[in-house]
Amino acid sequence: MRQTLPKNERLSRKKLIKVLFEKGLSQKLYPIRLIYLPHPENSGTHQALFSVSKKNYKRAVDRNRLKRQMREAYRLNKHIITCNQELKVPFLLAYIYIGKEKLSYGQIEEKIIISLHRLLKS
Repeated sequence: MRQTLPKNERLSRKKLIKVLFEKGLSQKLYPIRLIYLPHPENSGTHQALFSVSKKNYKRAVDRNRLKRQMREAYRLNKHIITCNQELKVPFLLAYIYIGKEKLSYGQIEEKIIISLHRLLKS
């Protein structure tokens, strides 16, 4: 399996983002909050969105670094949900960094992995 994050796996349609935030279910795994919803259009692939609050991180450099770390952790571990036979419906995912302090990549990756395993159980 290729470990890439192509454009069709990134959530960018405003309509889908709005539906996700209005109807989605949430899991909090500090410092990351996951909002998820079964894909309403059933496109065949999971789509993910990564966000860091401008309120908590004023400098774009800090926000971009945290988003890059979350994307990389998701990209390397998305096989947990994509290769699972029990999960037949694709999901819309939104990862939001809610922490006040910057964590290392290893800690962020650990939280992303736990959130993906929790997604399988729900």
